Order: sequence, then C-alpha cells, then structure tokens
Amino acid sequence: MFICYENICRSPMAEGIFTDLLQRCGLLEQFRVCSAGTVSYQEGSAPDERAIASAFRLGVDISSLCASGLDDEEIQLCYWIFVMDHENHRDVSRLLGQENIDRLYMVMDFVDGRAGQEISDPYYGSPDDFDRVARDLVMASEQILLRMFDYYPDLALQAAAFETFQRQERSGD
Repeated sequence: MFICYENICRSPMAEGIFTDLLQRCGLLEQFRVCSAGTVSYQEGSAPDERAIASAFRLGVDISSLCASGLDDEEIQLCYWIFVMDHENHRDVSRLLGQENIDRLYMVMDFVDGRAGQEISDPYYGSPDDFDRVARDLVMASEQILLRMFDYYPDLALQAAAFETFQRQERSGD
C-alpha cells in the first residue's frame, strides 16, 4: 500500500509505477497493490492531471484510479506500507499501533543514500516537479521489489524465469 495526503498525486503514481513493474516482471498476480490518502477530501476523484501525464510519459496509465481515504481495516491487511512524507508516517503510525510499526516504511527507505527522505508533494508545483516525483518513485519501486526478493526468494526466481521467457519470445527461440 502506498500512502500520501489526498491520494491524487504521489500515491496513485506509486501504485501505478509499482503495478507496472510487477507486471513487467510477471509478478502482478502475487501482489495486491493499492494506494490511499491520510485524508479523504478527494474521495472518488481521479488523480491530478499532472500526475496522470507524468506517469503516462513513463508508459504507465493511472487515469482509471480513484482517490480513497485510508481504511482502518484495509491497512491492517497490508504487510508492506509505504508513505511519502513524515506527516504521513506519523498519521499511519497511529493507526497501525506500535505492534505493527515494522510494516511501515518511507517510500525511499530502500534507495541507497535516501533512507528516511521524503517525496515532497508536487501539488503546488510544476509539471517538472511531478516528473521528478515519478522518477523517484521508479527508483523506489525497483528497490522495494529487490527488498521483497530478499524476503520472498521464490519471487526472484519467478521474475528471472519470466525475464528469460520474455527474452526468448522476443528473439523467436
């Protein structure tokens, strides 16, 4: 689960980018990827047009996603929870409780030299700010998946087999 403030910029981009990565690795069926906002002011809204455009430039379509507020029951079912900033971290920590805090991460925690760093909200920024966020989320998504391979070695084997299959399909073998 990816969480930001209103679920219209950062977290839907993260959801779309991570979903795309899983699909390209042949692992999409192994995960349920979702996103939410710590507030529900935009409940049911599509992502911000600039977020849609930035994701699209990466080949990722997030236009069908809808903003949703954080659901107490849903978050308890998630093993991996990624937040974008320290305010999100504080809000989600309260919901999870101390006994479940080990499931909560800053989205950049697995990127070398960026652990604990925030991904700033681009809402009041320019399209370039959205593109920067999207690039950071690609980097974070790749590192998150590599960390998941440490926890679930069978996934790494499955992804490697899928990559080999794709290479063979492209080469016509």
